[in-house]
Amino acid sequence: MPDRGRKLFVVRGQLIKRYFITGLLIWVPLVITGWVLSMIVSTLDQSLRLLPEGMHPQHLVGFAIPGAGAVLTLAMILLTGLLATNFIGQKLVVWSEKILARIPVVNSVYHSVKQVSDTLFSPNGNAFRKALLIHYPHQGSWTIAFQTGSPGGDIVNHLDGEHVSVYIPTTPNPTSGFFLMLPAKDVIELEMTVDEALKYIISMGVVAPQPHPRVITNT
Repeated sequence: MPDRGRKLFVVRGQLIKRYFITGLLIWVPLVITGWVLSMIVSTLDQSLRLLPEGMHPQHLVGFAIPGAGAVLTLAMILLTGLLATNFIGQKLVVWSEKILARIPVVNSVYHSVKQVSDTLFSPNGNAFRKALLIHYPHQGSWTIAFQTGSPGGDIVNHLDGEHVSVYIPTTPNPTSGFFLMLPAKDVIELEMTVDEALKYIISMGVVAPQPHPRVITNT
């Protein structure tokens, strides 16, 4: 093959590779997003099993409606929140919790999950409110962690100085990770939102957050 033809072949090959990668960068996020949303919707659609068979969409309109269970789930959550904010609803919640407290095993599981959910979703909670920079897994190696609170109970009697509880997520799946209690002096609070930190972790460092300008105050 003449040199000119070989160079033309290489150039065309590079163009095809570039076009292919560009196409991947467009389609991969779309496909993964659609796959995740499909799994969420299909999971929420399982709430239709709570309804009598005759009230399912396929019996009412003749065909299944994707997402009908998701709408039902959201409606149930909103209705539950609405009922729990009035006097009668609050009494029902307290009454149901007293019943669960009398059931062995169920009591431990329920209250453990409730404490975690109250901490995570409460507007006044401090869980995952701060992104931190810490040494991990050894001195001189850095990673991002999230402050989840402060050590409590008998633990504080065995720790010297102020400590913080942190969660270190793994990448690219931040739902698994490690829980550590570190001296407060050894953690650096980042000027970075939790969302920015999660994107940075999930992307394995590819999607770097924009630097926040430091506010310098005159003393």
